[in-house]
Amino acid sequence: MSLLQFLNGLTFAALLFLVASGFTLIFGLMRIVNLAHGAMYLMGGYVAYAAASASGSFILGLLAAVLAVAALGLAEQGLLRFVGGNELRQVLLTLGLALMLNDAALVIFGGDTFSVPMPEALQGAASFLGMFYPRYRLFVLAAGVVVLLTLWLVMNHTRLGALIRAGVDDAETVQAMGIDIRKVFVATFMLGMALAGIAGALGGAFLSLYPTADSEILVYSLAVVIIGGRGSLAGAVVGSLAVAMLSTYGQVFFPELSYFVIFGPMALLLAFRPLGLFGRAT
Repeated sequence: MSLLQFLNGLTFAALLFLVASGFTLIFGLMRIVNLAHGAMYLMGGYVAYAAASASGSFILGLLAAVLAVAALGLAEQGLLRFVGGNELRQVLLTLGLALMLNDAALVIFGGDTFSVPMPEALQGAASFLGMFYPRYRLFVLAAGVVVLLTLWLVMNHTRLGALIRAGVDDAETVQAMGIDIRKVFVATFMLGMALAGIAGALGGAFLSLYPTADSEILVYSLAVVIIGGRGSLAGAVVGSLAVAMLSTYGQVFFPELSYFVIFGPMALLLAFRPLGLFGRAT
């Protein structure tokens, strides 16, 4: 039972990392609390469901989700230019966009619950560590590890990663060096949206898709970023593990206090580290 819950927490952490890594990149670099991020996750899931159901291919559904959500992210980033650096207007704009996307999804798909069709190879259970465990959850865990390694390589061994890290630390200096920081913003925003699309497609297969799924995943993502610290890839990893494990074990041992188990320790952490575990002052 303990090993089963640990694996459940680990696979949930992989999914949370896919969502929160993009969220923390956008928050850390662009200083935008993108409240539409959860809606982008949900739209990615719905697009993946529609494409996979029509084509019979999970891969095509995943690609469709990535492209559709990245395109929505590009449009959102364009809208954000009109509100400049006004944080209140940015929050209201992204919240309004989230509500619009939710209503559009409700009109198109209704209030029913859907699941992205899994490929046959990932259906059923596999023998793992002396027990049987769903193949698809192990696939999500592997996908999270692959994305983590890819992001680490991009952030630490590419020019784009260097610009992103420099933009997190001092965007004004990057701009003064003759680099168009707005292009870096656009690339980062679309990368974050693509990760939300991937998470929506993968999460829609075992967490299901329903009208309030976006707000639930957004709350978890905010907790991950607050605990780990904005703009930090390591923080996204540690925060995802912490939130997922607290959620998984909290629902088992303290079901009536499942949210307090997450946000109680988070509030205690903020009392001593207001910027999170890996956050830094700018």
